[in-house]
Amino acid sequence: MTEKGRYMARVSRTDLGDLNIFRAIAKAGGFRKAALDLDVSASALSHALRSLETRLDVRLCNRTNRHITLTDAGHDLLAKLEVGFAEIEQGLEGLSRYRGRPMGRLRINVLTDAARLVLAPVLAKYISAYPDVQLEVVVQDEFVDIVGGGFDAGIRFGGRVPEDMIAVPLGAELRWVMVASPDYLVAAPPLTGPEDLKDHRCIGLRLGTGALYRWELEKDGRDYIVDVEWAMIASETTLALEVVESGMGITYCQQGRVADKLTSGKLVEVLPDWSSYGPSFHLYYPSRRQLPEALRALLSMIRQSLGR
Repeated sequence: MTEKGRYMARVSRTDLGDLNIFRAIAKAGGFRKAALDLDVSASALSHALRSLETRLDVRLCNRTNRHITLTDAGHDLLAKLEVGFAEIEQGLEGLSRYRGRPMGRLRINVLTDAARLVLAPVLAKYISAYPDVQLEVVVQDEFVDIVGGGFDAGIRFGGRVPEDMIAVPLGAELRWVMVASPDYLVAAPPLTGPEDLKDHRCIGLRLGTGALYRWELEKDGRDYIVDVEWAMIASETTLALEVVESGMGITYCQQGRVADKLTSGKLVEVLPDWSSYGPSFHLYYPSRRQLPEALRALLSMIRQSLGR
């Protein structure tokens, strides 16, 4: 065996660290995003990768100003590292049952609405109960690959969870309603049925997939899908509601997002007989890994909160 072969047979702590850095760079597709994920500088990652390639005597990546592409050797190594690091992570996670308490890093990707309605009510209690958990919540309406993004779990509407994931429903079905400000309705054209919406300023919502969210209405077994010229299209519920609250028009959202405003009278439900129910929020995670104890504890707390 050559000197180089004897060296590589003994994997050092530096090797493990740099291999994980290579894995992060490869999954992120570049140094900048990987640096953000790992909370280090891009130059530090570039230096670590060059050092690893020098020790291995193999080029793993082809670099451009903005992106990296893997060489054949890089693809082969990444495939084996994904298996190896997954085993290591599961092994470390398995130690939680001996500690008696969750600990470690927990990263979750959630929709804006889920962040407000599902996570916000329990976060303070969770952080207080599990101080050894480093919780990171990324609020993002754009659909992302949670595995590729390095997340432990995601929260989306039930109908939009990838099929290869384990999905756990959170609470009951969601009621969707149309709302407007009282001032807008006073000056607006008559509104006796959904067909009258074409005469109103309607604020549409664009999903994280890029598609427009359809206003699906239902009354006494009859379905109606709103098809109008949108006065405005927003990519988040919060902005749409702020515009509507200022008196601009009508928007469509989950009842939970506006419950307090409906109670206070700042907003009014439009055509309350015409609403619809959709799938509840679902927490989902990769099917090939066990449920981390920190995530299990958060899931339990969320379900208790929604159950009440």
